[in-house]
Amino acid sequence: MEYKYKRILLKLSGESLAGETGYGINSSKVNSIVKQIKKIRKFPIQIGIVIGGGNIWRGMSATARGFDRVNADYMGMLATVINALAVQNVLESHNIDTRLQTNIEMQKLAEPYIRRRAIRHLEKGRIVIFAAGTGNPYFTTDTAAVLKAIEIKADIILKATNVDGVYTEDPRVNPSAKKFKKISYLEAIQKRLKIMDITAFSLCMENKMPIIVFNLNKKDNIKKAILGEKVGTVIK
Repeated sequence: MEYKYKRILLKLSGESLAGETGYGINSSKVNSIVKQIKKIRKFPIQIGIVIGGGNIWRGMSATARGFDRVNADYMGMLATVINALAVQNVLESHNIDTRLQTNIEMQKLAEPYIRRRAIRHLEKGRIVIFAAGTGNPYFTTDTAAVLKAIEIKADIILKATNVDGVYTEDPRVNPSAKKFKKISYLEAIQKRLKIMDITAFSLCMENKMPIIVFNLNKKDNIKKAILGEKVGTVIK
């Protein structure tokens, strides 16, 4: 069995940890995700993970309710650290060696993000979880994921969602929405597709970083993606 990529960056939304309630951390959902990750550990693939924080806190919606944008974004970064600690805990309960790095220094919880150290961990077979976004307000965790993928020289970004790819509209709202099997960065920007923000798309385009958007809830989709099987939508 041949695998297509040697180093991947897996982007998980905070909502993927929440289950049906849409908020908080559901242990069975986290276990389900970890089991998928564990299945690809038998391949010599290096794995980095970036996790969002929307199941705990959304900076943009908080800003709309009157919170200062900078403070709201920092609160969102802290939410990603909570999620990262949860995922790290479950990964290690499955005897998977990990390291957690944050872009805001938290010495008792995690290592500070240092690019060379992160790459060395990956080379040693450890899963590296990157938390606290970019460490700066006004940037999404999608942008943080793209930056990390570029910095660690990942082969691809695997963006796990609750739908099986990129559509013209949200298929959960409009069942007649059409799915793209493949789309260019520029077309995604021009069509203002909301799967990632424009900053993230632009960084991918400038650095030729491909993305696969796929449904995390379908069995073995992470494994299928790294084996080059047709899942989700390819953006390149």
